[in-house]
Amino acid sequence: MSVSDPLLYEKPEPGIARIWLNRPDARNAQDTQLLYALNDAFDRAVGDDEVKVIILAAKGPHFSAGHDLRETDPLAAQKLHHPVGGWISDDWVGAEGPYAREKEIYEGFCRRWRDLAKPTIASVHGKSVAGALMLIWPMDFVIASEDATFLDNTLYMGIPGVEYFAHVWELGIRKGKEFLLCGQPLSAAEALEAGMVNRVVPRAQLEEATLAFARTIADKPAFTLKLAKDSINAAFSAQGFDNVQRAAFNAHHLAHTHYRLTQQGSFVDRAFMERFATKRR
Repeated sequence: MSVSDPLLYEKPEPGIARIWLNRPDARNAQDTQLLYALNDAFDRAVGDDEVKVIILAAKGPHFSAGHDLRETDPLAAQKLHHPVGGWISDDWVGAEGPYAREKEIYEGFCRRWRDLAKPTIASVHGKSVAGALMLIWPMDFVIASEDATFLDNTLYMGIPGVEYFAHVWELGIRKGKEFLLCGQPLSAAEALEAGMVNRVVPRAQLEEATLAFARTIADKPAFTLKLAKDSINAAFSAQGFDNVQRAAFNAHHLAHTHYRLTQQGSFVDRAFMERFATKRR
């Protein structure tokens, strides 16, 4: 991979793979190319017998600004990753195409990454907005710098939460409601207190602190790590996560359709997004 690639992949030391989000000028906004590249990078790490732990980190001043809402034709971009006629029909109208797109690369990828066969760590700094949570929450551990903040601002866009609806599991009922309905940033310290984050460290120490944490995992047998992770992840299903996720994803797309009909084809409050784009720089 070159420095112009949306991702960088490396093995900084034995037993550890690290994937870098590498769109710093776009604040690591997630376009279609980046998400498929990230899925491929996870596959690469899982398929490497030398790797026991996978770190997801980010270049630039912020972890991620979320989904790239400025991508001009996301459905066409997604078709490039599928056989002709094998995924989407040009005859689809209304909500069917966008629903299928997000079912695969938003909800689908997140649920797949949550259940990867190897432990994963999100190494987070700066701002993480909306879709950025969908890169962080599927990871098994989160190491955050003191300057990290987290935000789900989707209610401003008329959408009841990001597509991977894990708010309650990450924050609990009361804090999850506050985070989603108030739409205000959550600090690293607050996220640590709520249990969403494992460690908070000074910004200058984030990279080394994440590697040090990874080492405490990588010294164990890979198959044992896989079985232990899978056993804990079974709690998601036992607690009803799958059914809640299905209902929340459908509600998300009902909101998409509602705003396309009531806001002249757009589900986004453009004035709000322009203000937010200016602020996030």
